[in-house]
Amino acid sequence: MPMPKWWGHVNKRVFNPLTMALGKSPVLIHVGRVSGATYRTPLDAHPVDGGYLFILVYGSGSDWVRNVLAAGGARLRVDGREVELAAPRLLGEAEAFRALSEEVTRPPRLLRITEFLRMDLVTA
Repeated sequence: MPMPKWWGHVNKRVFNPLTMALGKSPVLIHVGRVSGATYRTPLDAHPVDGGYLFILVYGSGSDWVRNVLAAGGARLRVDGREVELAAPRLLGEAEAFRALSEEVTRPPRLLRITEFLRMDLVTA
């Protein structure tokens, strides 16, 4: 796992609520795979052709990733609107970087991030 688990707990309890209160970051709305509760998680959502790409800073074992994979999708609140996302799939580094635009800063190699999540926009 790239980032230590304890940092994820701090992030979840302290920084995520502050980030959501500011209302500027994209927020992923997903359903708990066991509880059925609705959760909101602020994330960096990078637009790619036909969907969004998420850099898995804490790896694919994160609760939000497992929830999205189990549910088969989620909603994303971005730029003042909410979009439906489906077909979540894990990507490796090479495939993810091919999908990202050149303008997106790659995560530092020091973090050893090798997993990414991609979801497609659901069109009406």
